Order: sequence, then structure tokens, then C-alpha cells
Amino acid sequence: MKHLLTIGDLDRGELEELLDHADRFAEVLTRSVPKVPALRGRTVVLAFFEDSTRTRSSFDVAARRLSADVINFSAGASSLNKGESLRDTVETIHAMGIDAMVVRHRSSGAPHRIAEWIDASIVNAGDGWHQHPTQALLDSYVLRKRLGSLDGRHIAIVGDIAHSRVARSDIEAFTALGARVTLVGPTTLLPPTLSPWNVEVAHDLDAVIGDLDAIYLLRIQNERLAEPLIPSNREYRDRFGLTAARARRLRADAVICHPGPMNLGVEIDREVTANDDRVAVLDQVAAGVPVRMAVLFNVIGHGRFDDTPSGGDEPVPAETNEVHS
Repeated sequence: MKHLLTIGDLDRGELEELLDHADRFAEVLTRSVPKVPALRGRTVVLAFFEDSTRTRSSFDVAARRLSADVINFSAGASSLNKGESLRDTVETIHAMGIDAMVVRHRSSGAPHRIAEWIDASIVNAGDGWHQHPTQALLDSYVLRKRLGSLDGRHIAIVGDIAHSRVARSDIEAFTALGARVTLVGPTTLLPPTLSPWNVEVAHDLDAVIGDLDAIYLLRIQNERLAEPLIPSNREYRDRFGLTAARARRLRADAVICHPGPMNLGVEIDREVTANDDRVAVLDQVAAGVPVRMAVLFNVIGHGRFDDTPSGGDEPVPAETNEVHS
């Protein structure tokens, strides 16, 4: 595939192929030299116009483990601050001779426009409220590892679904892989329309929690809200938070997921994160590297997967190049 802009662009076979590739790259990461030459000679730009810790870091590690050259673009120190347009900025970077650009932007649709402006492969690392496809892939990867398959599994996505690009991507990925998805939250945090999603809706977490194979908790995205949409964090926790009491009602083999960062004591209690082995948050973080390796390999790989190590005498670069203008 040329780009990864949205989960909806992938059918079930393509999703499963990416997850299978991630399995192979996960094995690479267990070696004494966790690196392969699959993208040697290729250049990947991490163009993050919005703050990120997990996504940016895991793309950086993923590209380097594939032997790609990595350029970290710093929007805050670029000519954007001098009035340069987004198009001029990305066309300038592209003129340096790059193969892929990983884009995070606060405006929905920005990666799609960039894909129209330049010839490099574009990977959407999150755009506004729209999509976050690699997050959905790593979430699917973790759930497949824990549950064996998503076919017929009941997954609840709980919280601020209306403002969540993660929720939109997860819904498409989980249902494509055969899961039954229930959206749980107050009416104010649900999208005005659920078309064309094949999902169920519940406004009472307690009514569905005992039937779940997995629960995916979302934080209240206060930075994206023009006005408060819940009476208070305390009331939200009482109705929709995963408290220790609610966690005890989950199945013994259920999976608890959260994309981070977590608002402890709001959507999930500290006692649950500290003491419950069903919490898969760190598994999600770890899965980001092999999954993003699979994505980069698929969009700009040379063809056949080659898992031959790069060689013990070729160290992984310790520093990141930065572009300022």
C-alpha cells in the first residue's frame, strides 16, 4: 500500500496481514541485535504538528529498527512560526529526498491533503477527531494476542467517543476483525450519528460489564472541548469509571485497555492499574513498535520481507536528526 490514512481503507485480509507482519517484527525485537535491513537507504520524516510521546517515540524506534534514516521535524522551531504555509513546509521537506512522512496534526484531514501535495508515502499518526489508524492496529494486535481472535468477542469502548480519533479507528478495526462493539457513555459524549458503524450503544456500564471480553477506556479530552460535557469528574467516575468494584465484575480473562495518557481516578482507578493483570496498557505501548514497523515496511519496503539481522557491528543510532529552518 502507498499510504495508511484511515483504517477504513483496509479490508479484513489487509488488517490481518499487517498484524501477521507485526508478529514477525516482534520476534526481531527479541534478538540480541533487534534490527533488520528492510528499510536501509530509505528516509522517514516524523512530522508531528501536535504533541505526542508514545506515538512519536515508537515510530522513531520502529524506523530505526528497520535501518531507515529518521528525520524528526520540529514544528515549533520551523518556518511555520514565520508564516510559512503547511503546504510549503511539507514540499520543502519532500524536496530533500524522503520516502515516507509520518504526520500528526490537530486538523482532521491534514494527512490526506499532504498525500495530494507530495509523492512520498504518508502515514497518519492522528488527525484531529478523525483517525489514528496505527493505534487501532496495535490495539487489535494486543487483543488478538490476549484473546486469540476478535471473532465474536464483545468489546466495549467507554467514554468520550465523540472527540476520539482512537475510538473511530478502533470501531472500524474491531468490527472488521469480527468483534461485536458496544459504545458506552453519556449522550453528550457520543457522536450525533453512528452511521455507518455496525455498533450497539449503552448508557449504563453496569448493564454490560459482565458480558465483556474487553473494555477499552477513553479519557475525557478536555483540551478538545469548548465547554464541559459532563457535570463533574466524580459523577463520570461513578457512572462510567472502571472502579475496583466494577473490575471484579469483569470476566477473569477479560482485557482492560487504555490508549493513554490516563486520568487516574476518573475513567480508571489507580487500584485497578496497579493490581490487575488484565490491564494491557503497557502491552499496548510495547506493541506500538512492531506494529509501526509492519506499517512502515508495507508502505515503503523493498518487497520481500527479509528478517536477516543488520549485523552486530552496526549500532542503532542514539541521536535523532532534527530539521529547523
